[in-house]
Amino acid sequence: MIDPASLPVAGIEWRGAVRIIRSIFPPIDLFEDIADPADWPLLIAAEQKTNPRLMETIGNLDLVPAERRVSGPGASWLMAPFTHVSPDRPSRFSDGSFGVLYVGDRFEVALLETIYHHARFMLATAQPPGWTSQFREIVLEVDAELHDIRPLGAEAAPVLDPADYAASQVLGIGLRGLGSAGIAYPSVRCPGGECAGLFYPDGASHPVQGRHLDYHWNGERVDLYRDRSAGEVFRVV
Repeated sequence: MIDPASLPVAGIEWRGAVRIIRSIFPPIDLFEDIADPADWPLLIAAEQKTNPRLMETIGNLDLVPAERRVSGPGASWLMAPFTHVSPDRPSRFSDGSFGVLYVGDRFEVALLETIYHHARFMLATAQPPGWTSQFREIVLEVDAELHDIRPLGAEAAPVLDPADYAASQVLGIGLRGLGSAGIAYPSVRCPGGECAGLFYPDGASHPVQGRHLDYHWNGERVDLYRDRSAGEVFRVV
């Protein structure tokens, strides 16, 4: 078991980092506004008088410390992973009680990571073959001091298990409890690639929308992806 307090910290500065998300999630007006996050509670209180379903859209804002909230164009893509969480949706470094913003250091990393999870869902729900859910590429910058397991080699193997997240969730919970900004780790799905799991939205900035993507499910795996922005289809090997 890795001792969270023993991990080195590295300054991660990635320009052109990539996150791929489902296109069904629209921007959240409050986060996209230029208003200071310190004013959000007052804006929410006023808006709720005419929009009682507002909090369903925003999620649980209390999960993000006020001083670590971000706003402005594209902020929905940074804030939403932290305000919309559930124990029913755990991830590699979270049991679902808190959010993590996962990014790859380049497009291929984010693509293969999301294809893996999409394929698991399609298989578990016995979906028929065909072109499936639409996705969007988010290109952003990462600038944060992250705990780093990239140099650990074999010692990190339990945390990087392809399917079992028990050890990695323990590590994530421990790091967050220590006040960590997040974790840098080798990509499990893309050899040679690197990933970051940010525990707070202010570790990333300048998110912009990139390509629109479709994934093709052949009944066993995702074998193709389509760049709808360019009208091109690529085989996943």
